[in-house]
Amino acid sequence: MKLKKYVAIPFSLVLLWFSFIILNGSFSILLNFFLIDPRPDEIAVLISKTGKDLPSDQLLATSPDEKGIQLSVLSEGLYFRNPYCWDWEIHPVLDIPAGKLGVLTRLYGTNLPSGKIIAGENSKGILSEVLRPGKYRINPYAYHSQLFDATFIRPGAVGIVITLTGKDVLDNDSLSSSRNTFLVGAETKGVVPEVLDPGTYYLNPYQVNVVEVNLQSQRFQMGGEDAITFLTLDGFPVRVEGTIEFGIERSKAALLMHRVGDMEDVLRKVILPRARGFSRLEGSKYSAVNFIVGETRQKFQDNLEQHLREKTEDWGVAIKSVLIRNILVPDAIASVIREREVAVQNARKFEQQIQQARSKAELTRQEMLAQQNRKKVQAETARIRAVIGAEQNLSVTITDAVREREVARLENEAASFQATAILSKAEADRDVVQFDNQAQAAILAVEVKAMGSGKELARYRLYQKLSPRLKSILVSDDAGGLLDLLRVSPETNEYVPTEQKK
Repeated sequence: MKLKKYVAIPFSLVLLWFSFIILNGSFSILLNFFLIDPRPDEIAVLISKTGKDLPSDQLLATSPDEKGIQLSVLSEGLYFRNPYCWDWEIHPVLDIPAGKLGVLTRLYGTNLPSGKIIAGENSKGILSEVLRPGKYRINPYAYHSQLFDATFIRPGAVGIVITLTGKDVLDNDSLSSSRNTFLVGAETKGVVPEVLDPGTYYLNPYQVNVVEVNLQSQRFQMGGEDAITFLTLDGFPVRVEGTIEFGIERSKAALLMHRVGDMEDVLRKVILPRARGFSRLEGSKYSAVNFIVGETRQKFQDNLEQHLREKTEDWGVAIKSVLIRNILVPDAIASVIREREVAVQNARKFEQQIQQARSKAELTRQEMLAQQNRKKVQAETARIRAVIGAEQNLSVTITDAVREREVARLENEAASFQATAILSKAEADRDVVQFDNQAQAAILAVEVKAMGSGKELARYRLYQKLSPRLKSILVSDDAGGLLDLLRVSPETNEYVPTEQKK
């Protein structure tokens, strides 16, 4: 029984598990049958199986009630559609990387007129608006995409814009004023006068073409086959080598590039012909000697630079500088002129040596005079210092004597004042003692008068001194005794001295 119960339970669980798998699998199959689940970076293109048939020239269904590929797409998410009415396809989104742009070609709509390549609002063809770097949900059945590089204008350069679409100046009578001109206006085919500054631009390559032109200074080395040759006034051939530095003006860059061509054409068609023509005309005015010695070389360089600036300014070419490095003349004349020039230089060198010797002699004489003057100045300086020292010592001695005399006089006056002060103080002390004695005498006189006699005053003072120290007195009341001092008069009730009592 236990074995059967133990065996029956697993079989029931296994059966339940198989049932769950079957049901879950059926549900998953059924769910996948109805579910549209585009992942990120994916889109779903819907295809309607029911509805009105499309015309023979129409590729896409523009509304849900038409049969065929739908124009709108589904982005990432979960969608449920009836598989009997709808079908779908999963496609990746259009991803345009950095530095690129996308050009779309509409595959549905009306046909373009003859000669047109840019699609209108509801027509087939290339769209004017481009797609910048990013991700776009584009129906691949509605649009065909192409990737192109973005236009990058480097620093120090500009972009010449050539419009490829628009009106033709030769086919439209209304544009007759623009004929026989190099630049065109807006909405017209040709080169426009406005240029693009350095930066990145996303331009439709089917509408415009951009040519980069460098505005930085360019240096052309006139040497080898590019050197300028001409005949001098005396018939000698001269070869000129140098450097021309030039640049393109921004405001005339478009006109110059359209009229002439690229930078090499500017050099070969504008600058060099004028440099050669001026050199041949100007060089024929001077003899060969002038190009070896003298100031003709610098003058020729300055005139050539000025001439090129004047003649190329209207074309939009700015001549920065012209430098003549070397002017080569035939050796037959150059050697003679060189030897003569060497002789002249040697003569000048000898003259300079003679002048240096004279200058050295004059310098020696000046140095001796300077030493003599320096010793004279030193002796005069010593004498002046001695005189000044003696005068200073004399002045110091006199000043000390005067100061000592003045000090003695002040000390004498101080002693006199001190003696007078001592006498005055003695007299004052004397007067103070005298006045003090007089005051004490006056006080004693008053006290004597009050006591009756000096003896009584003395006795009174004695008793004042003794009385605080006496503790007891043994006396009798006999007349003339000590208690007799305390006797008073019965009539006046006052103290009566002993003499009066008697």
